[in-house]
Amino acid sequence: MITISDVKKIYQSKSGPISAVDGVNIDIAQGEIFGVIGYSGAGKSTLIRMLNGLEVPTDGIVDVNGQIVSRVKGKKLREARQSIGMIFQHFNLLWSRTVLENIQFPLEIAGVSKKERVQRANELLKLVGLEGRGDAYPSQLSGGQKQRVGIARSLANNPDVLLCDEATSALDPQTTDSILDLLVDINKRLGLTIVLITHEMHVIQKICHRVAVMEQGKVVELGDVLEVFRNPQEQVTKRFVREVSEVKETGETIDHLLIQYPNGKVLKFTFVGESTEQPLITTLIRKFDLDVNILQGQIYQTQKGAFGTLFVHLDGDEQTIKNALAFVHTQLVKVEVLRG
Repeated sequence: MITISDVKKIYQSKSGPISAVDGVNIDIAQGEIFGVIGYSGAGKSTLIRMLNGLEVPTDGIVDVNGQIVSRVKGKKLREARQSIGMIFQHFNLLWSRTVLENIQFPLEIAGVSKKERVQRANELLKLVGLEGRGDAYPSQLSGGQKQRVGIARSLANNPDVLLCDEATSALDPQTTDSILDLLVDINKRLGLTIVLITHEMHVIQKICHRVAVMEQGKVVELGDVLEVFRNPQEQVTKRFVREVSEVKETGETIDHLLIQYPNGKVLKFTFVGESTEQPLITTLIRKFDLDVNILQGQIYQTQKGAFGTLFVHLDGDEQTIKNALAFVHTQLVKVEVLRG
């Protein structure tokens, strides 16, 4: 569906060349929700803009549904863009036009008749949950409603691909979740391929099937979201995963517990898939002569299954603890010794 082959983007500046994207290779399947995550300056925005021709690669090939977007120009590029929708962080709505007129705008440019434009716009209003708000102006809408208009407008031409450029960064957490739920619903209903960029791991965790982690213009890690959560390889990826799987109070809680219980070990258990449903702690208490103190635990849902973390303190005979940890390993639970 989408093939990015050895793509590079170099900008010239007074201080010399700047490599924004450096040798990126990604294949994205039809109907996939694919995330690109990175901190500011990682190159993710430049990469996504090359998918619809807003940026031209210095080298390499960008193929979207058989069309070499990186090489076409003029009329052919405009035609290619009709099959690639895009939503933006700050909505980019036309403030002097109503909601219905905003959604019709791409169809107007494409030369679609007014009757067909109105019919299509009303269908999309219903799809995004804004039925009856067609006569409102953007200034009368909340942030979440504005983004729903942006999504409806991006779908006007029945695109094959939807690009999301930090689409939830300007929204509060509750509204963010509602927009992400809408994107998942659209993906399932329409079979639409969605590519999104973000600096928020929560967004990746909630809706993406696979993720590419970018740093300094390179893709440093790529894989299924569940696997990346379970076993992050790069430091930047581990940092992103910690933002979701650990709260700030954890370190203080562990330090406080170690003062109270200087013996034993503090551990982090990582559960994936069916292992999240196991009564592991109950089994440890029954099977081994140990004191078990639970510090913190959470379970997260991803598109490909559940992922959970549990922080515990084990106290008891050293050999008993070793036997207990050996048992935990047999349950397909990853164990990380944090203290002790």
